[in-house]
Amino acid sequence: MSKSSTPYFPTTLPIGTVGDLLEGCTAMLEAEGVAEAQREAREIVAAVLDVPKFWAAANAVADASPDVARAVIRAAMNRALGAPLAYAVGRASFRHLTLEVDDRVLIPRVETEVLVERVLERCNPGMRRIADIGTGSGAIALSLAFEHEFERVFATDISIDAIQVAAANASSLAKVLKSPVEFRHGSLLAPLRGEMLHALVCNPPYVTFAELPDLPRDVRDWEPSLALLSAQDGLSVTRKLVHQAPHHLTSGGLLAIEVDARRAGSVAEMVAVDDRFVEVEVLLDLAGRERFVFARRA
Repeated sequence: MSKSSTPYFPTTLPIGTVGDLLEGCTAMLEAEGVAEAQREAREIVAAVLDVPKFWAAANAVADASPDVARAVIRAAMNRALGAPLAYAVGRASFRHLTLEVDDRVLIPRVETEVLVERVLERCNPGMRRIADIGTGSGAIALSLAFEHEFERVFATDISIDAIQVAAANASSLAKVLKSPVEFRHGSLLAPLRGEMLHALVCNPPYVTFAELPDLPRDVRDWEPSLALLSAQDGLSVTRKLVHQAPHHLTSGGLLAIEVDARRAGSVAEMVAVDDRFVEVEVLLDLAGRERFVFARRA
């Protein structure tokens, strides 16, 4: 079904147990021709309840409230339109956090969870000021602020819509964050003029325009192109970041970039030939792909 189509769904579902909700949601999705409707229904109900995927099936006799049923209907309608699951339910899990997401921001990926892990491994008492460049939903910045005590975490984005989403997530998580997070609107490091930092972390756009048609439909048609696409073989944004970073990093400061696995070597070379950086590393993701480039300010 196209993004512009509007599926017909009943405005009510059988209310009683989680099992009733699963059966009703499955029937609704089947009626709209959604493949693997039963699995999709299980994932939708679990996401709405914010529980593991198989919790709903294992707890079918648990009570289901009308509010949950309405949320499931909304999510199923969005899923039938082709929306990614995270957009359909309006939230995504990232490391230890649950974040609100919609089509104004990229859906955070598990690869980026590894990026945060590698940065945290390199944290020391002297790493007090850190920035997340192109924050999107705030996943990186908020995870860093949740898991480590910094003097300040900065988060920038060129999209004011993304800043709004990230700031809303920060507000809802305010009581559990260990570090203050400050959001600034603008391109790359421009909003941080005058700030000196101990680490810069970035998951920049790195898909080329020619590669766009090959992306999965739920990525190509739904996720914001501003967060996906970059000119010059997908490296335009990364080049600007590498050029600007030394002006904001203290001596020994960390630069951590997520990259397209196919271009990790190019990014590592780009950093290595800049004599303002030392200790250039290419790190692997969970699938063994070259996914991250790390370096230190000389």
